[in-house]
Amino acid sequence: MWSFFADLVQKVGTEQTIVVMDAEGVGKTRRHHVRPSRMVAMWGVSLAAAGLLAALLVAFTPLRTQIPGYGTEEMKESARLNTLRVRALQDSLAAQRDYIQRLRRLITGRVEPAPPSDGARSESGSGGGAVATGDAGPPASEGPSGASARNAHQQPAFAPSPRSGAAASAPGGLSFPLSPPVANGFPTRGFDVATGHYGIDVAVSEGDYVRSVGDGYVVWADWAQDGGYTIAVQHAGGYLSVYKHNKRLLKQLGDRVAAQEPVAVTGNTGAVTTGPHLHFELWQNGLAQGPDAYIAGW
Repeated sequence: MWSFFADLVQKVGTEQTIVVMDAEGVGKTRRHHVRPSRMVAMWGVSLAAAGLLAALLVAFTPLRTQIPGYGTEEMKESARLNTLRVRALQDSLAAQRDYIQRLRRLITGRVEPAPPSDGARSESGSGGGAVATGDAGPPASEGPSGASARNAHQQPAFAPSPRSGAAASAPGGLSFPLSPPVANGFPTRGFDVATGHYGIDVAVSEGDYVRSVGDGYVVWADWAQDGGYTIAVQHAGGYLSVYKHNKRLLKQLGDRVAAQEPVAVTGNTGAVTTGPHLHFELWQNGLAQGPDAYIAGW
């Protein structure tokens, strides 16, 4: 075999005749006229085409990832970006959990005082008066930072509400005065910060509709030990309305509600109740508001 190729190489430029016959000399022989230079050219072109095809497959298909050392820097950068994304998601999840816990405390009535700031502790230690602080509840939007954040934390857990002549409308889409959440009923206990009563109790007949005071989304719809079946609606402008002691709830978490749309049915549920009534609260940016200044007829 090697001698055959040697003969072809020795006379590359001349045309040669290749005779093919049976090893036993029986049968018709076949003759082929070949030029070795053309055969070498065909083999070269075939090898080049095969090499080009292999290079294209490696360059434009996932096969390139199987080459040792290829794409190492790219994979390192991708891993670094994925790590940053995971950390960002962890921070977001932690903030969401904190928000839910604060909202849970607000809905269940357990508004805990916040620890004093560094400035308040230094004033207290030097003989100055202590600053009374309160948990501002769940913020409806991103709070201030730096000095503004410290000032916000030093505010009490309630804020004075605008009286009838103070403002023509409540900001954030809640039109002032608001329509009452219940059609029939009369207030029996008012807003009293001193006793921790951050809402108004309205005596009602059991089975009436409880309506949302404005457009918004349901952010809480569950049972609470003190408030019974409770539902809370987040409104624009940082407002949050809370309805407690319901017989049953008509909306679920995440539902969108319109103003005066029924969200619950009045009842007498929960541990802290003396009869069928609605406990209504109104918060803005975590500060309890006096509902009587916002509700028409109260």
